[in-house]
Amino acid sequence: MAERRKHTNTRRYEASGKIAYLEGSAARELREVYDSREVPKRKRLSNTTRKNREKASHMNPGYVLFLSAALAFAIMTLCSYINLQSDITNCVEAISEMESRYNNLKLANDEEYNRINSSLDLEQIKAIAIGELGMTYANEGQIINVENSETDYVRQTESLD
Repeated sequence: MAERRKHTNTRRYEASGKIAYLEGSAARELREVYDSREVPKRKRLSNTTRKNREKASHMNPGYVLFLSAALAFAIMTLCSYINLQSDITNCVEAISEMESRYNNLKLANDEEYNRINSSLDLEQIKAIAIGELGMTYANEGQIINVENSETDYVRQTESLD
């Protein structure tokens, strides 16, 4: 039941109450148009396949216990990881606060040191030491060179007079 229209290469096919149009001169065979709402027939499964699928769909108690233990282990691990991360964050914040306090104290100490140094007049101290306290410069025989020792101080055990 193919009809040919004049002046075009369009063909009209009617099959089982459905109409399909094909264009072009190469279309020679009738192609059936399927309704997308039709459900294709299922193949019948073999007994082995059906039994394997049933086994796979059921979980035995051992498998459930294993999964529960794995889940509990994962939860405990994640909780301890989060706890450690929190501890690290707290330590970093404490270190940052201590560094800030250290820098403030160091700055205050440097300012105080500079203030003290700027207020000292070494010439005045020398004049007071020589004039009022009777101090004098050391003579040649009074200077003793001491060998470098590992400790920071020297202890005199006998008189050098």
